[in-house]
Amino acid sequence: MEWNAAVKDRIKARLKEKENTLASYACKSSDAIRFHEMLDDVRLNFSHDSDKIVNSYCYSRYIDKTQVFYLVENDHITHRVLHVQLVSKIARTIGRFLNLNEDLIEAISLGHDVGHTPFGHDGERIISGILQEKNEGIFEHNVQSFRLFHDLEVYGTGLNLTAQVLDGIICHNGEILKNEYCCNRNKTPDRLLDEYKKSLDGSFKSKDMVPMTLEGGVMRISDVIAYVGRDVKDALILKLIKPEDVPKEITEILGDDNEKIVNTLITDLVNNSIDKDSLSFSPDVFNALNQLKNWNYNNIYTNPKKSSQDEKIKKMFRTVFEICLEELHSGEKKVTGINHWYEKMSEKYKETNSLPRVVADYVSGMTDDYLMNIYKEIVIPKSFGISFEEK
Repeated sequence: MEWNAAVKDRIKARLKEKENTLASYACKSSDAIRFHEMLDDVRLNFSHDSDKIVNSYCYSRYIDKTQVFYLVENDHITHRVLHVQLVSKIARTIGRFLNLNEDLIEAISLGHDVGHTPFGHDGERIISGILQEKNEGIFEHNVQSFRLFHDLEVYGTGLNLTAQVLDGIICHNGEILKNEYCCNRNKTPDRLLDEYKKSLDGSFKSKDMVPMTLEGGVMRISDVIAYVGRDVKDALILKLIKPEDVPKEITEILGDDNEKIVNTLITDLVNNSIDKDSLSFSPDVFNALNQLKNWNYNNIYTNPKKSSQDEKIKKMFRTVFEICLEELHSGEKKVTGINHWYEKMSEKYKETNSLPRVVADYVSGMTDDYLMNIYKEIVIPKSFGISFEEK
């Protein structure tokens, strides 16, 4: 059904009127830039991008991707699909308080982690290591998120998201904490593409990127706010740590549970950033947040109980990666399914990517369960029926 022309005009006028009430340094949808022309739509550009993202194949795979903890049976542990929802909620709340563009913030938030591999950051490091061994660049999940939306979805043609959304996605880096988040409004789409290409070969690290919008900065810090206390909560559920383990000098400032930590960080950030074109915490809160982030690394992410599964997943990744590469070289359609996928991709994709990078695209896009199932298909015939658990 077509829109009634008069109704369509009224809707557009109302949406434009709302956008005109945003802060002067907010990014308006009328400023959105696309790499390819698109048919006129009643939706604002960034809102349209959110719809594109949630209907993408890579977004649907969030449902079975690790956030931090893997190979554990507990339905209350955070998975990637919940993490991105938490980031979106936190970021939109901050954006609302600072009078920024919530549509842009939501689109960046929902799409920022689609490039994560199975088994989270551990899988990311393994795939990056394999690519480096083959002299095929590096792998970073935020760069892969950009790559999925710009180059891989729709069989290698991309979703034609706006430059501002893609920029916020590739610039997100929850592992790097800063005491001030700024933006570079002079950054062009051409520069964005150049940074993307250099990030693939490792000549430019995405941690050094600065987003072109303040909304991109909001999402970047919201990523940290969403995980830093939630990871403590998950670790408590799994009994990796005890409540009293977290240092008092941290809990006295930020709070002693995730809800208090999130509230403290949002409140402090808004208190120190309102009516400014940059984002910052107060010195005490920033120092406590930095301490908690470092404490999490030493006591949760590198906890021996968690890292005890490292060798198992390394073996899975390397085995599946090499078999995928063998199947691509031979053209045979066997257990991995990579040739079924590859033959549907565009000719441009096939002509511009090496086979190891193609395998990295395919394996990184798998869910946790799919990777494990492919591994089982490979090893069980060779192990005379020994189960995966026994291996």
